[in-house]
Amino acid sequence: MDKNLYRSNQSKTPPSRLKRGAVAAIIGLVCALAITAAVTPVWVAQKVTYQTYITVDGQAAYLDEGIERLIGTPVPLSESALRTDALQAAETRPQVKQQWVVETVESDGESRQQISRLQLKYHYGPWSLLPALLAIALSLVTRDPLIGLFTGIVAGASMLVDFDLASVASPSAAGVLVMYLWLLGGLMGLWSRTGAAKAFAEFMTDHFVRGPRSAKLVAWGLGVVLFQGGAISTVLVGTTVKPLTDQHNISHEELAYIVDSTASPIAAVIAFNGWPVYVQALIFVPGASFLATDADRIAFFFNSVPLSFYAILAVLGTLLLSLDITGFCGPGIRRARQRARSTGQLDAPGARPLSARQLQRLEVPSDYRPHVVEFLLPLTLLIGIAVVSTTIGGSPKIILAFASALVLSMAMALFKGMRPRQIMQGFGNGLQGVVVASAVLILAIALGTLSNAVGGGLYLVMLLSASMPFWITPVCLQSIAIVTALSTGTSWGTFAIVFPLAMPLAWSIALTQGLDNTLLFMSVCFAAVLNGSVYGDQCSPISDTTILSSMTTGCDLMDHVKTQIVPASAAAALAAILWTITVAVLV
Repeated sequence: MDKNLYRSNQSKTPPSRLKRGAVAAIIGLVCALAITAAVTPVWVAQKVTYQTYITVDGQAAYLDEGIERLIGTPVPLSESALRTDALQAAETRPQVKQQWVVETVESDGESRQQISRLQLKYHYGPWSLLPALLAIALSLVTRDPLIGLFTGIVAGASMLVDFDLASVASPSAAGVLVMYLWLLGGLMGLWSRTGAAKAFAEFMTDHFVRGPRSAKLVAWGLGVVLFQGGAISTVLVGTTVKPLTDQHNISHEELAYIVDSTASPIAAVIAFNGWPVYVQALIFVPGASFLATDADRIAFFFNSVPLSFYAILAVLGTLLLSLDITGFCGPGIRRARQRARSTGQLDAPGARPLSARQLQRLEVPSDYRPHVVEFLLPLTLLIGIAVVSTTIGGSPKIILAFASALVLSMAMALFKGMRPRQIMQGFGNGLQGVVVASAVLILAIALGTLSNAVGGGLYLVMLLSASMPFWITPVCLQSIAIVTALSTGTSWGTFAIVFPLAMPLAWSIALTQGLDNTLLFMSVCFAAVLNGSVYGDQCSPISDTTILSSMTTGCDLMDHVKTQIVPASAAAALAAILWTITVAVLV
């Protein structure tokens, strides 16, 4: 591997930072081992209720992402070993890890049978947060996410009840490796080799872009258009606009913020994507007629969109930055903007971008003439496959989309006369350029899995089990979602942890405190969890979208985290105020 991979030519991590990081890592690992030895885990059962039906064979079933799953014969809740009173009375760990139960519930004055799934979970109280907090703290201290993530994983693994590291591995991790290392890296390397990215930048400059502001507006507009959200939006926007913004001296911190804040936030606002279908399965509440069916819950999602104050403010904030209005952005982004405009330095001194030099230098053969079509056709094919597959199947075929774009790029280069050896050199350079970023992604996925396994998010939500004033409930739910997403590095994972507990809690508060406008209160609480999860995911250094925003824009990961957190936090704070006012005045 190139010795310059994952380091800048300015500096290495200062020895003092490494020493502090090493001390913190040792202390953290010792604490994790002590917790495992001295603290008894608290066993709880997480309850998730699905919209079930009876098949033609007379068996209970439910739909999971369009696939029919049979339930079998549920047991009465009163006989389940996973019911709350049974777990509290048990002196040893229950033998049953998951159980389908049936109970009688009252809805609209009628009794009916409700089937739910109880899944055995555990937590160590506040100590459950140690692996994620250790990873985040060490990443900040050493400015090296690999050190922080690895230490957090070791700490989390030592706290597992079964010490089953196989649970860390997942098909999604393998998909990330194929997607981001082989396909994304190869495509970026090939575009660098053929000069396609540079040709696109020159084309946009000649026809649409007149300076830094219009270059950023192109980036913002593309982020809004690609409203699928998450990784695919981040990758597409980042790889597309980077050559354009580099040419106009847009700092990588600015670009990373624009790319990150027009990914998940826009997906929450323009929700014609997979979000409503996924979320609706998590928000069923017995007795709430407006959440009774799949269609009701999807309609509830869309009706709550105007209350997604954080997402709306985040998208508007990136628009203001694109228009060079930076008063709300904080000193970090303003300094980055001034540095790039006055000196041409797109990264801060000492920065270590996740995308290595292999993706930043052009090595176009002297006899090869780049053309903008070599960039636009593969990009159009990529976007087309993603959009069509989402429309037809409900989720984008990301790997197929990137593989098709890569094959088309190779075929076009061959047709124009580039030799196969030169094509493979570009492909290989692209692989080298994303090695570290791919390693960070894999470790982040593993840490998120471990954080969930040791009960970090579950413990945070359990803190809300006590009664609270209704007007403060949305902000409390937002805070829990934020910390959970920061700790796990995933918004969708946070949805799965928080929604099944938060929505019944909000419903109970609405009924016990006699609120007049129950639907609005539930909508505000829903929006608070949804938006809090998005904010926490954006600001977490172990989030895939945060890492990808840094990688595809060529930004140092920790520089991106530290500069983005100021405008994102301002939007989150204002959203919290708006939710509180809405509930206090209108409910």
